Amino acid sequence: MKRKAVYPFTAIVGQEEMKLALILNVINPSLGGVLIKGEKGTAKSTAVRALAALLPAMQAAKGCRYHCNPALPNLLCDECRKKLSDAGSLATEEIQMRVIELPVSATEDRVVGTLDIEMAIQQGRKRFEPGILADANRNILYVDEINLLEDHIVDVLLDSAAMGVNTVEREGVSYAHPARFVLVGTMNPEEGDIRPQLLDRFALSVTVVGEHEPANRVEVIQRRLSYEKDADAFCTSYASAQQKLAQQITAAQAMLDTVTIPDEQVAKVAAMAIELGVDGHRADITVIKTALTHAAFFGRQEVSVEDLKAAAHLALPHRMRRRPFEDGELDWSQVESLLV
Repeated sequence: MKRKAVYPFTAIVGQEEMKLALILNVINPSLGGVLIKGEKGTAKSTAVRALAALLPAMQAAKGCRYHCNPALPNLLCDECRKKLSDAGSLATEEIQMRVIELPVSATEDRVVGTLDIEMAIQQGRKRFEPGILADANRNILYVDEINLLEDHIVDVLLDSAAMGVNTVEREGVSYAHPARFVLVGTMNPEEGDIRPQLLDRFALSVTVVGEHEPANRVEVIQRRLSYEKDADAFCTSYASAQQKLAQQITAAQAMLDTVTIPDEQVAKVAAMAIELGVDGHRADITVIKTALTHAAFFGRQEVSVEDLKAAAHLALPHRMRRRPFEDGELDWSQVESLLV
């Protein structure tokens, strides 16, 4: 049976903030993920799957359980590092980025993997049974209804997303493997929220709603009907736009490490965080990292004020202090004036 073509990312109507947040995390997975809040039927899962299908195939170590990147020897798993040491090179293959879904009922062992303690004690050998985080390396890890996931598992996901490594320790035995993935959590606020401590650790957060302009809603309907009538023809009509965006993302990934930010702009971000009363330093760091990534996406070698403003819109709203019965809405005119 032929699989239906994935709905094109560039065919999604509206939801510009959500699409931008997803793209920035793909360009720079070390940002730490994005939380998408919104009602049902607002293209959350469609956008995640469409983004993975948009990106070109990537080089991976052939036969590696963690599909290691041969171009980054410091991030290889133990097996690939040994192969590289013994043979001097790694055989490679092309793989497509995938969306790995984590069910809300997943146990910690299922997520991080398990160690065979008996073998380690009796034979002195480590035998590791990989979990979901192994599959997620260099892919998108998608958690729908993340607010219903157990807090300690969300902690594990956020730690791995931030560090790029999954470490499992049992009875004094430990095993680590690369786990550098794009974490995307979605939730419907009507079904409950997540703890503020966990919320703060998501790099970016966006809230999506359905289109309220009649013309846009009509466009959503027409595009969906066209896709369902003939998915291949519909996708072909967006091939040029898809290719252009994919090239822009690839170029941004290549230039990200060379983008700079002036010291005075770093000072503005720090002063803004103090003025807004943001707790801790994670907000400042995230705004700067996001601004660097945003600049790379638009082909700029140096961060501009527009990059800082865009980064603030994505990184600050879920980090503001909230008193009971207050919605914690930011005064964006104040925020932007602090960055000029």
